[in-house]
Amino acid sequence: MDIKQAYLSKPWLKYYPEGVPEAPTIPDLSVPELINQLADKYADHTALIFYGKKISYGRLKELIHRFATGLAEEGVEKGDTVALYLLNCPQYVIAYFAALQLGAKVTPISPVYTSKEVKHQLEDSEAETVICQDILYDNVKKSEVHLDRVVLTSIGEYLPALKKWFGKSTMAKAYGGMHVPTPEQIKEAGLLTFQELIQKHPPRPPKVHIEPGQDIAVLPYTGGTTGLPKAAILTHRNMIALQAQILSFWPLFEEGKEVGMAFLPFFHIYRQVVVMLGGLALGSTLVLFTTPDIDEILSAVERYRASAFYGVPTLFEYLKEYEKTDRVNWKRLKLIVCGADTLHESTIDAWERRTGSKIFEGYGMTETTAVSHGSPVHRPKKGSFGVPIPGVKAAIMDHVGTDFVPVGEVGELVLNGPNIMQGYWKRPEGTAEAFVEIDGEKWLRTGDLVSMDEEGYFHFFDRKRDLIKHKGYSVFARHVEEVLYQHPQIKAAGVVGVPDPKVGNIIKAYVVLESEARGKISEEEIIEFCRKNLAHYKVPQIVEFRGELPKTDVGKVSRRELREEAEGR
Repeated sequence: MDIKQAYLSKPWLKYYPEGVPEAPTIPDLSVPELINQLADKYADHTALIFYGKKISYGRLKELIHRFATGLAEEGVEKGDTVALYLLNCPQYVIAYFAALQLGAKVTPISPVYTSKEVKHQLEDSEAETVICQDILYDNVKKSEVHLDRVVLTSIGEYLPALKKWFGKSTMAKAYGGMHVPTPEQIKEAGLLTFQELIQKHPPRPPKVHIEPGQDIAVLPYTGGTTGLPKAAILTHRNMIALQAQILSFWPLFEEGKEVGMAFLPFFHIYRQVVVMLGGLALGSTLVLFTTPDIDEILSAVERYRASAFYGVPTLFEYLKEYEKTDRVNWKRLKLIVCGADTLHESTIDAWERRTGSKIFEGYGMTETTAVSHGSPVHRPKKGSFGVPIPGVKAAIMDHVGTDFVPVGEVGELVLNGPNIMQGYWKRPEGTAEAFVEIDGEKWLRTGDLVSMDEEGYFHFFDRKRDLIKHKGYSVFARHVEEVLYQHPQIKAAGVVGVPDPKVGNIIKAYVVLESEARGKISEEEIIEFCRKNLAHYKVPQIVEFRGELPKTDVGKVSRRELREEAEGR
C-alpha cells in the first residue's frame, strides 16, 4: 500500500462502534426547517431552563417566529448579516434562529470584545443589524459603525422574578464600567428593543426559500491568532451535516430525553453548533447560564439529571482539584466531552482517578463547523484526539509541501467532508491558501501538526506556526509545556520561540507557579527540571515567572500574545 492509500483507505473505520456508518445520511434541510420540526414534535417539552425559568419548545418556536416577523418588518431580508453581541440567555437562542428563519446570516461577536474588535467584525461581516445586550451597547456606540438597526435586550427579561435583581447586580459587577442606556436614551437614539419586537408582532414570518448547500447560515470569526480575525463561510448544509455526523458517531442519546449544560459562551462555534444547535436538534433540554458559576453549574448537573457535559481544558484542570467536584455523580452522565483544545494527560489521569468517569476528547476548528474527529466511546485512546467522524476524510501532508508523509510521522492535517467551510469571507487569497486539491477534491489545510498511528487514531503535536526551530531541530512548544505541567509547583505554562540569528530561535518558557511556591523556585530549578525530562535541544534557555498568562477567548494560553511580547512587538 502506498503512503497516500494508507490514509484514503480509512484505517479508523474498523474501530468504529458497531452500527456507525462510514458516512451519514444528511437531510436536505435548512437549520430553521430542522428546528421547526423538532419544536412541533416536542411542543410541550422544555427546551430551555434559565436560572429556573422554563421555556417549552412550542413557546420557543413562537418567540423565534415573533422576533423574525419583527426583524422582517424592520427591513431584515435574506442575505443580510445579523450580528449577535450577546451573553448566554434565551434571547441569544431566539435571535439566532430568527435571523436564520429569514435567510439572513448570523455573525456572533464575543461579549469580551473591545469597541475596536467590535468595529472590525461589524464592518468586515457587513452587518446591517446588531442584537445587543444593553450592558454592551457602549462598545457598539464607540465603534461608530453605521448600522441600519440596533436591538437592545436586558439579561433580566427572561429571568424569574426573584432572580431579576440578582441578574442585574451580577452584570453590574462583571461589566461595571459599562453604561446601560435609559428608555429615554434608547428612544432618542432610535434604538429598538427586543421585547418590543416580540410583543408587537405575530408569529408569522415571511416564507423564505433557503438552499441548504448554497445559502450562508453563519459567519463565525476565527480567534485572530495571525493578524485580524477572519470569518469562515458555513452554509446550512455544513451545519446540518455536522449534526448528522455527530449523532451517527456517538449514538448515545435518545431524542427528546436528554439534558445538557449550556454554560460555555455561545459566540464560539463549538458551543453554538455542538451545544446549542446540537441540543435543540435532538429535542433536548438546555440549562443556560450567563455567568460560569461553578457551584451553580455543578448543582444544576445533579438537579436536572444532566446527561451531557461539554467543557474546555481549563475547566477540567480546575474541576479535577475543586473541592465540590465530588458532589456530582459523573459516572451517571452519558457523555463528557472536552473541546477547543487538547487536554494534558496529567489532567485526564487525575479526572479518571477522582470521578471514575472518562473525558472524551475531540478535535475541530471553526473551518470544520467545530468538529472533525472524536474518540470512539467504546475505545478511546489516551494521548489521541480520536478518529475522523463519519463522512470525514483525513490525511497528513508535509507541512511545507504537498507530499503525504508515512504513517506515524508528523505533518500537517488535511481534511475533506460535508462539514468543511466553503472558504473565508471576502478573503479569496486566504481561501486559496487554505485548500489543496487531492484527486479533484478540495481538502482543508488545518495548520495543525499531527500524526496518525497504524490504527487510524490521530495525535496532536502543535500548531504549524508554533513550531520552534532551534539549532536545526524542530521543537514542538506543546511538548515542552507538557513537561512543565508535570512539575508539581507549576500551575500554567506557555512556550514560544524568540528569533535569534545564531540558533534560529531561543526557547522561552513563561511559567505561573502555585501560590505557595512563588518566590521560592528559581529559573535555574525549572531549567534543570526540563533537562532531566527533555532532550537537550528542547530545554528552555529562558524562564520568566508570571502571575498569570494571557488567554484566548476559549481559555487557551495565547502563544501569539506571548510571542509578540517576547519579540518586542
